[in-house]
Amino acid sequence: MFGLFKSAKPHTLTIEGVGEFTVNPKETILTAALRQGVRFPYSCKVGGCATCKCKLQDGQVKELTSAAFILSSEDIEQKYILGCQSQLKSDVTVFVDGLSDGTSVANVQEGEITAIEKLTADMVCVTVTLPEETTYVPGQYALFSTPAVPSGSRSYSFATPPQGNHVRFFIREVPGGEMSGWANHHAVVGDKVTVDGPYGDFYLRQDAGEKRGGEMLMIAGGSGIAPVLAILEDAMNHKIDRDVTFLFGARTEKDLCALEDISRISRNWSGRFRFIPVLSEEPEDSSWDGRRGLVTDVIPELTDITQTYMCGPPPMLDAAESCLKELGMSNNGIYCDRFTDRSHTK
Repeated sequence: MFGLFKSAKPHTLTIEGVGEFTVNPKETILTAALRQGVRFPYSCKVGGCATCKCKLQDGQVKELTSAAFILSSEDIEQKYILGCQSQLKSDVTVFVDGLSDGTSVANVQEGEITAIEKLTADMVCVTVTLPEETTYVPGQYALFSTPAVPSGSRSYSFATPPQGNHVRFFIREVPGGEMSGWANHHAVVGDKVTVDGPYGDFYLRQDAGEKRGGEMLMIAGGSGIAPVLAILEDAMNHKIDRDVTFLFGARTEKDLCALEDISRISRNWSGRFRFIPVLSEEPEDSSWDGRRGLVTDVIPELTDITQTYMCGPPPMLDAAESCLKELGMSNNGIYCDRFTDRSHTK
C-alpha cells in the first residue's frame, strides 16, 4: 500500500538548441529554466501574456491553466504550451522560438532613452540608444525594463527594421499599467532602460515574396501597429512585390498613428498597396468619411487573400481569425501576435 504514496520524481527537460537539465516536481518549465540561468522569454509568469510559449516536441505536461484564451488555434494545433503554466509529467523536449532556432541571438543591453514622441493621446514612441548594434527579424519583440518600474519587464515589439544601435517601441497606456503609465507620463530623455531580445515568431515568412496568385492581408489594432509597420517597411526595402491590403482598427480618428510612415510605404511599395483604417467609435457627426465599424466588417470583401499577418488585442484577432476561416483560409496562412497587458492576468 505504501506504493500509493510514492513521491513525485524529477524529470529531464531538453530545450532544443540550449541543453538539458533536471526539473523538480511542481516546478514549471519556465521556473526551472530560469533557475538554470536560461534566458527563457517571459513577462507575466501567470499565463496571461504568451511571452513564454514554447512548442512541445516530445513528452507530456500538466497544464495548470488552459492556454486556449491566450494562444491561437494554430498554436494549439502545433502543440505550443505556456512555459509558466506547464509542469512535467515525463521527460520533455521543447522548442523555444528565438532560442532553439537561432533566428536571432537574444542579448541584454543597458541603454538610455534618446527620444520620446507623442503618437496619440495614450501612446508614445520611445527611442532607445544601445551601446552596440542590435539585430532582429522585423515583427519580433524585446523585454523592456527600467529601474523606475520595479515590477519587472514588459514585452514590446520593435517598431522599425534594425537601425544599428537605435531601437523604437510604441507604448500604449493601459488602465493601471505601471510601465505604460511611466512611459506616457514620466519617462524623460536620459532615463536608463534595459532591452532584452529579440524574441518571438511573428515575422514575414520566406515565401511571402512569392506571388502565389493572391495578396497579403495585414491587420493591426492599437499599438499592434508597431510590428506590422516594421514588417511592411522591411518588405518595402527588399522590394517585395506582392499586393497588400492593410486594415488598421482604431477607436476614433485621433487614435490613428504613423500615417506618414504608412503613406511613405504605400508610395514606395513594389506592388499594389491598399490602406484601410476602420474606426469603431468615431462620432457620427464627425467629418470622417472612411470606414466605420470593425475590421471584420471589411474582411469578407477581400476575396484574394492567401496570407494574413495580424497583431493587436486578442478579441479582435480571434474575431478576425474566425472570419478568415469562414472564408476558407487555413491555419498555415494566418500568423498572429496577440497583444495583452497585465490586466488580463488579474
